[in-house]
Amino acid sequence: MENCIFCKIIKKEIPSNIVYESDSMVAFPDINPSAETHILIVPKQHIGSIQDISKENGQLLAEVYLTASKLVSDYNLTNNFYKVVVNGGKAQHVPHLHFHLLGGNLKRMV
Repeated sequence: MENCIFCKIIKKEIPSNIVYESDSMVAFPDINPSAETHILIVPKQHIGSIQDISKENGQLLAEVYLTASKLVSDYNLTNNFYKVVVNGGKAQHVPHLHFHLLGGNLKRMV
């Protein structure tokens, strides 16, 4: 998508501190964190929202949670509070499906 901030990050048109990358997704810290650890997990394929998911996206969604599991270990959140959140509708500031890994002290709900 032409004006999508996440698509521009994925294409490396906008700099970001990418902490994980595979053929199908990237992960990077949220610029406005809601927790001590706040990592966005973003599929490289532009999927507008949760309503745009199809059966063909099953493997991609499994990889999202495998990536979240890896990041929980990488950020030493295993014995701490953490959650994975997906926003939709008006709560989704960027219209590109993405997941928030939040860990530690939460400042506010995402």
